[in-house]
Amino acid sequence: MVNVNHQIKQNLQTKLENKQAIIGIVGLGYVGLPLMLRYADIGYKVIGLDIDQSKVDALGIGKSYIEHIDSKKIAEALSKGFKPTTDFHAASECDALILCVPTPLNKYREPDLSFVLQTTEALIPHMREGQVVSLESTTYPGTTQEELLPRIEQAGLKVGKTAFLVYSPEREDPGNPNFETSTIPKVVGGHTLACSDIGVALYQHAIDKVVPVSSTKVAEMTKLLENIHRAVNIGLVNEMKVVADKMGIDIHEVINAAATKPFGFTAYYPGPGLGGHCIPIDPFYLTWKAREYGLHTRFIELAGEVNTGMPTWVISKLTDALNEQGKSVKGAKILVLGIAYKKNVDDMRESPSVELMELLESKGALVSYSDPHVLTFPKMREHHFDLDSTELTAESLAGFDCVLLATDHDNFDYDLIAQHAGLIIDTRGRYKGQMNNLVKA
Repeated sequence: MVNVNHQIKQNLQTKLENKQAIIGIVGLGYVGLPLMLRYADIGYKVIGLDIDQSKVDALGIGKSYIEHIDSKKIAEALSKGFKPTTDFHAASECDALILCVPTPLNKYREPDLSFVLQTTEALIPHMREGQVVSLESTTYPGTTQEELLPRIEQAGLKVGKTAFLVYSPEREDPGNPNFETSTIPKVVGGHTLACSDIGVALYQHAIDKVVPVSSTKVAEMTKLLENIHRAVNIGLVNEMKVVADKMGIDIHEVINAAATKPFGFTAYYPGPGLGGHCIPIDPFYLTWKAREYGLHTRFIELAGEVNTGMPTWVISKLTDALNEQGKSVKGAKILVLGIAYKKNVDDMRESPSVELMELLESKGALVSYSDPHVLTFPKMREHHFDLDSTELTAESLAGFDCVLLATDHDNFDYDLIAQHAGLIIDTRGRYKGQMNNLVKA
């Protein structure tokens, strides 16, 4: 039982509730930037901390580097006092520090907490009494308690008494027009009851509905369940796609028919693999942690096997289709349509399109891509292609041996592609019916 310093707690709670608190957003990417805009919009002073000087420089002149976030919104935030910086000394000015940094997997598909831990350690020298730290990065149950708590307390702060610690998983869905930061309910778990109270105060003005839970572990597990639910169901439908393909059945027609049932069925759609910052990664955070308890999460891992095998299956379909035309993959000119991880965004994180490009290149194909949302292949930690997006014209399409539809952006001219591509491999079910130059994969 932690004896709460009621004066410190009351002072912070009052500042948060009266919008007098200074909010520090640590990590200004797809999660942190929308959250910063929300706090700035409702009247809080916000400091944004990031180690990437180019991001800070862009924000400082009111420029957005994320396609679906308008630069005008950045400029408005600046006019309201938003301050972007790479100087972590600014953390001492903040009453709340919200961590929105990556939690990828390492090459052994184990959790990589280096960004979270390095960020925490960079903040600790500048932390003080009366602050709340909220971790939003997806991670395994126990991370907040086992990793952040001891580091903060080693700095001389007593969590639950003089400082406060919560876990509140991000739920951003980049490019989804039906939801925004404020309308997505926010799960909040505190290390202590006092921490939970502070966490609710931190988010209650920014988010329409705050959902308190009993601990940081419950909040961490909630995030994993949400994304494992999706990963398992996508794995199921990807396996169904392979079976349906062998039987000559269009899986998309089957799914659309099943979706007419008004109860007991939720439509999930197959693709060339899993992408994004959550679904390809989060299940492995739980499977890794479960081993500590002597458990083998067979169901989750089976779905992972199916999903990670989809790019190879797509390439096999492409190879067979080229063979039917008397061509080999080696030396073939192949255009990959869409390299963002989902349609209508510029987000490249864990995009299966990149793996498809690498598989094709390893087989000797001459790979190009077209993506109206990603005009130049970006710098990525583990992948590199020195390519710019190919403009789609009748002439350019006719110059490729194969067009691989990997991400079905709405603003592709699908009629133009159908008319002028010699061979189309459709991994998204965009084309309906039968076409002489179409293979569904």
